[in-house]
Amino acid sequence: MGYECPVCSVPHSDAEHLANHLAFTAMLHGDEHEDWLAEHAPGWESANPESLAPVVADAVPETEFEQVFEDTTEGHDHDHASFEDAVAEGVRDGNRGSASATADHDEVLQEAQELTRRMHEDAESDAEDEASDTESE
Repeated sequence: MGYECPVCSVPHSDAEHLANHLAFTAMLHGDEHEDWLAEHAPGWESANPESLAPVVADAVPETEFEQVFEDTTEGHDHDHASFEDAVAEGVRDGNRGSASATADHDEVLQEAQELTRRMHEDAESDAEDEASDTESE
């Protein structure tokens, strides 16, 4: 069971994932996703996924579909871009619907990129620490 996007029919495992899909697509592309949210979830722009999910779930019936997740399949023969790459691509191509690029959008994107960079640095540092701890034992 899950939820199918009422705009583009992409399946999602739960209402929170569908809420994220609708909101991110609306923010990046505008289009019918933004229209659907405006009609069914007024104020969605300021909602978090936890508060938007129940609103979306009330408006979209649960659907049964076969789920296949990347971590349950073998032999992927294609690359997956990171979320940050997808956001940057959407911004670079101007795929944000009628919404104009604002300082707030740019600031959020820069902050996300910085947090991601730090996260990767922390993970690398942790891996190096574990490796040196293992070597010293």
